[in-house]
Amino acid sequence: MIQTVTPAELAELVKTPDFDLIDVRDPEEWITGHVPGARLIPLAALRADPETYLVRGRRVGFVCSKGVRSLQAAKLAERFGYEPIYNLDGGTKGWAAAGFPLAHTSLAA
Repeated sequence: MIQTVTPAELAELVKTPDFDLIDVRDPEEWITGHVPGARLIPLAALRADPETYLVRGRRVGFVCSKGVRSLQAAKLAERFGYEPIYNLDGGTKGWAAAGFPLAHTSLAA
């Protein structure tokens, strides 16, 4: 089951060691700012080979710009039997609008 979370709820989840946050935007979007602690896996790459990128036994959350692509990714993870799964309501735009900072790291980091 996919749980939609608010930015405040995600901020708490990110602090836990067994949580894997995946940003499914494209690299060009990632470098403009992303949720701290997220790792970049574009949706196309995740669709092509989800078992390569998802980690069994960890809670997984997805984020994109507004929450649409991340919901697609969450549904994909659900079909492959991952759980629990979280989707950030409003995406990075909602995260920033709620007053949470965006990280600006390079793709090589």
